[in-house]
Amino acid sequence: MAIDVEFAKMNGLGNEIIVADMRGRADRFTAEAARALHHDPATAFDQIMAIHDAEADGTDAFVRIYNNDGSEAGACGNGMRCVVQALAAETGKAVFTLQTIAGLLNAQEHEDGSISVDMGRPRLRWDQIPLEEEFADTTGIELQIGPIDAPVLHTPSVVNMGNPHAVFWVQDDVWSHDLARFGPLLENHPIFPEKANITVARVVDPEHIVMRTWERGVGLTQACGSAACATLVSAARKELTGRAATVTVPGGDLYIVWRADDLVILTGPAEWEFAGRLDPATGQWQRTIEGDNDNAGAETA
Repeated sequence: MAIDVEFAKMNGLGNEIIVADMRGRADRFTAEAARALHHDPATAFDQIMAIHDAEADGTDAFVRIYNNDGSEAGACGNGMRCVVQALAAETGKAVFTLQTIAGLLNAQEHEDGSISVDMGRPRLRWDQIPLEEEFADTTGIELQIGPIDAPVLHTPSVVNMGNPHAVFWVQDDVWSHDLARFGPLLENHPIFPEKANITVARVVDPEHIVMRTWERGVGLTQACGSAACATLVSAARKELTGRAATVTVPGGDLYIVWRADDLVILTGPAEWEFAGRLDPATGQWQRTIEGDNDNAGAETA
């Protein structure tokens, strides 16, 4: 296979993204290619956003999302902002309708460079998330980690925002919890048949939440847009916040609004790093345009 797919290495608040132009092609990324790209420090990523030809009338593109273990994801708000920035630079448009395996979403680049993405409607029933067993109230399910009489974390809120999410609420610093240790245990807990993203969150005040996320199929991440949306929705359902708040992730601030029409809107930045070409079958790549934050020479990896 030729190294002929153009890509941009980007990030959304430190969430490392590869945006790859797969339009005009019938093939897809292989899991081997995704893992190879992630294992190279220059192209290590949280998600690949593969732009394919539009499949539905009235849409601009179909976007497939790959985690760094090669699995597919249904949603990535930070990655979608990077897609919108790339398409806006190419087309001069500011408003886009994009399709993913989780459904259609609308997005817009604003004059200040920030990008808003419609992340869709939250799914709140236990079988929509999905959970292995029925819970009537998904604002807090029976799940804990630590001693049964003194759990470290317990009673998470659960919601599907294109991906399954569990949000554990804490009163202390979110950095005081060893998310790297218990994140993979909870991600793979039997209660989550499709695994789950695991978030530790603290409500600072009704308009501000601080959170960290262990992302399904990725690991610790600087920012997870769908988790930020899931956290705001869960906080509003528990009446800890209103339906709009600034959500601070390790990489910076996102602004989330859960509108009256049930749609969740995520707004934040995207940043370009460098450009190149890659082979979606093997993960071989070469750099074509340097970015301000990258000092390596243009060479085949």
